[in-house]
Amino acid sequence: MRAKISYFITAAVLVVYFVLVGSRGVMLIQQGTALTVTFGGAVLILPVIGIWFLWKNTQFVKKANALAAELDAEGGLPVDELVRTPGGRIDRDSADAVFAKRRAETEDSPDDWRCWFRLAVAYHDARDTPRARKAMQRAIALHEGKPVGV
Repeated sequence: MRAKISYFITAAVLVVYFVLVGSRGVMLIQQGTALTVTFGGAVLILPVIGIWFLWKNTQFVKKANALAAELDAEGGLPVDELVRTPGGRIDRDSADAVFAKRRAETEDSPDDWRCWFRLAVAYHDARDTPRARKAMQRAIALHEGKPVGV
Protein backbone atom coordinates (compact mmCIF):
# COMPACT_ATOMS: atom_id res chain seq x y z
CA MET A 1 0.00 0.00 0.00
CA ARG A 2 2.89 2.31 0.78
CA ALA A 3 4.25 1.90 -2.74
CA LYS A 4 0.87 2.81 -4.26
CA ILE A 5 0.62 5.96 -2.16
CA SER A 6 4.16 6.97 -3.12
CA TYR A 7 3.42 6.30 -6.78
CA PHE A 8 0.24 8.39 -6.77
CA ILE A 9 1.91 11.27 -4.91
CA THR A 10 4.81 11.24 -7.36
CA ALA A 11 2.43 11.07 -10.33
CA ALA A 12 0.37 13.99 -8.97
CA VAL A 13 3.48 16.10 -8.45
CA LEU A 14 4.61 15.31 -11.99
CA VAL A 15 1.23 16.27 -13.44
CA VAL A 16 1.35 19.61 -11.58
CA TYR A 17 4.87 20.13 -12.92
CA PHE A 18 3.76 19.30 -16.46
CA VAL A 19 0.91 21.82 -16.20
CA LEU A 20 3.26 24.54 -14.94
CA VAL A 21 5.84 23.86 -17.64
CA GLY A 22 3.12 23.68 -20.29
CA SER A 23 1.69 27.03 -19.20
CA ARG A 24 5.14 28.60 -19.49
CA GLY A 25 5.47 27.18 -22.99
CA VAL A 26 2.11 28.65 -23.97
CA MET A 27 3.12 32.02 -22.49
CA LEU A 28 6.31 32.00 -24.55
CA ILE A 29 4.38 31.18 -27.72
CA GLN A 30 1.91 34.00 -27.00
CA GLN A 31 4.80 36.50 -27.03
CA GLY A 32 4.85 36.00 -30.78
CA THR A 33 8.51 36.55 -31.62
CA ALA A 34 10.39 33.89 -33.55
CA LEU A 35 12.69 33.18 -30.61
CA THR A 36 9.95 32.88 -27.97
CA VAL A 37 7.74 30.76 -30.23
CA THR A 38 10.69 28.41 -30.83
CA PHE A 39 11.47 28.20 -27.11
CA GLY A 40 7.78 27.80 -26.28
CA GLY A 41 7.47 24.88 -28.68
CA ALA A 42 10.58 23.29 -27.22
CA VAL A 43 9.24 23.75 -23.69
CA LEU A 44 5.90 22.15 -24.65
CA ILE A 45 7.71 19.01 -25.77
CA LEU A 46 8.82 18.27 -22.20
CA PRO A 47 5.34 17.78 -20.71
CA VAL A 48 4.27 15.71 -23.73
CA ILE A 49 7.20 13.35 -23.25
CA GLY A 50 6.63 13.29 -19.48
CA ILE A 51 2.93 12.50 -19.78
CA TRP A 52 3.65 9.74 -22.30
CA PHE A 53 6.31 8.26 -19.98
CA LEU A 54 4.00 8.45 -16.96
CA TRP A 55 1.16 6.83 -18.94
CA LYS A 56 3.34 3.95 -20.17
CA ASN A 57 4.70 3.27 -16.68
CA THR A 58 1.23 3.38 -15.16
CA GLN A 59 -0.02 0.87 -17.74
CA PHE A 60 2.97 -1.38 -17.05
CA VAL A 61 2.31 -1.31 -13.30
CA LYS A 62 -1.40 -2.02 -13.76
CA LYS A 63 -0.70 -4.99 -16.02
CA ALA A 64 2.01 -6.38 -13.72
CA ASN A 65 -0.33 -6.05 -10.72
CA ALA A 66 -3.08 -7.83 -12.66
CA LEU A 67 -0.70 -10.71 -13.39
CA ALA A 68 0.30 -10.84 -9.72
CA ALA A 69 -3.36 -10.99 -8.68
CA GLU A 70 -4.09 -13.77 -11.16
CA LEU A 71 -1.04 -15.74 -10.09
CA ASP A 72 -1.97 -15.23 -6.44
CA ALA A 73 -5.49 -16.55 -7.13
CA GLU A 74 -3.91 -19.65 -8.71
CA GLY A 75 -1.56 -20.06 -5.75
CA GLY A 76 1.45 -19.61 -8.03
CA LEU A 77 3.17 -16.57 -6.55
CA PRO A 78 6.81 -17.27 -5.74
CA VAL A 79 7.39 -18.14 -2.10
CA ASP A 80 9.83 -15.85 -0.30
CA GLU A 81 12.67 -18.25 0.39
CA LEU A 82 15.40 -15.63 0.54
CA VAL A 83 17.88 -15.31 3.36
CA ARG A 84 18.04 -11.79 4.79
CA THR A 85 20.77 -9.92 6.62
CA PRO A 86 20.12 -8.72 10.18
CA GLY A 87 19.24 -5.33 8.66
CA GLY A 88 16.53 -6.94 6.50
CA ARG A 89 18.31 -6.76 3.15
CA ILE A 90 18.27 -9.74 0.81
CA ASP A 91 21.45 -11.82 0.90
CA ARG A 92 23.05 -11.69 -2.53
CA ASP A 93 24.04 -15.39 -2.61
CA SER A 94 20.51 -16.39 -1.64
CA ALA A 95 19.04 -14.20 -4.40
CA ASP A 96 21.47 -15.70 -6.91
CA ALA A 97 20.47 -19.25 -5.91
CA VAL A 98 16.75 -18.50 -6.29
CA PHE A 99 17.48 -16.73 -9.58
CA ALA A 100 19.25 -19.81 -10.95
CA LYS A 101 16.23 -21.94 -10.06
CA ARG A 102 13.80 -19.49 -11.71
CA ARG A 103 15.96 -19.20 -14.82
CA ALA A 104 16.01 -22.99 -15.22
CA GLU A 105 12.22 -23.08 -14.76
CA THR A 106 11.82 -20.43 -17.47
CA GLU A 107 14.18 -22.23 -19.85
CA ASP A 108 12.08 -25.37 -19.44
CA SER A 109 8.81 -23.48 -20.17
CA PRO A 110 9.71 -20.43 -22.26
CA ASP A 111 6.11 -19.78 -23.34
CA ASP A 112 4.62 -19.74 -19.82
CA TRP A 113 3.96 -16.21 -18.58
CA ARG A 114 3.95 -17.51 -14.99
CA CYS A 115 7.59 -18.58 -15.28
CA TRP A 116 8.54 -15.20 -16.73
CA PHE A 117 6.70 -13.42 -13.90
CA ARG A 118 8.60 -15.44 -11.28
CA LEU A 119 11.85 -14.80 -13.17
CA ALA A 120 11.13 -11.06 -13.10
CA VAL A 121 10.69 -11.25 -9.32
CA ALA A 122 14.00 -13.13 -9.05
CA TYR A 123 15.77 -10.49 -11.18
CA HIS A 124 14.30 -7.80 -8.93
CA ASP A 125 15.47 -9.62 -5.80
CA ALA A 126 18.94 -9.91 -7.36
CA ARG A 127 18.85 -6.10 -7.88
CA ASP A 128 18.86 -6.32 -11.68
CA THR A 129 16.02 -3.89 -12.41
CA PRO A 130 16.45 -3.57 -16.20
CA ARG A 131 16.27 -7.34 -16.70
CA ALA A 132 13.42 -7.60 -14.20
CA ARG A 133 11.45 -5.10 -16.26
CA LYS A 134 12.20 -6.94 -19.52
CA ALA A 135 11.14 -10.26 -18.00
CA MET A 136 7.91 -8.70 -16.70
CA GLN A 137 7.24 -7.16 -20.13
CA ARG A 138 7.66 -10.60 -21.65
CA ALA A 139 5.29 -12.12 -19.07
CA ILE A 140 2.70 -9.45 -19.92
CA ALA A 141 3.09 -10.03 -23.66
CA LEU A 142 2.74 -13.80 -23.26
CA HIS A 143 -0.31 -13.37 -21.04
CA GLU A 144 -1.93 -11.08 -23.61
CA GLY A 145 -1.12 -13.50 -26.43
CA LYS A 146 1.12 -11.01 -28.23
CA PRO A 147 4.06 -12.27 -30.27
CA VAL A 148 7.29 -12.16 -28.33
CA GLY A 149 10.67 -11.60 -29.99
CA VAL A 150 13.53 -13.89 -29.16
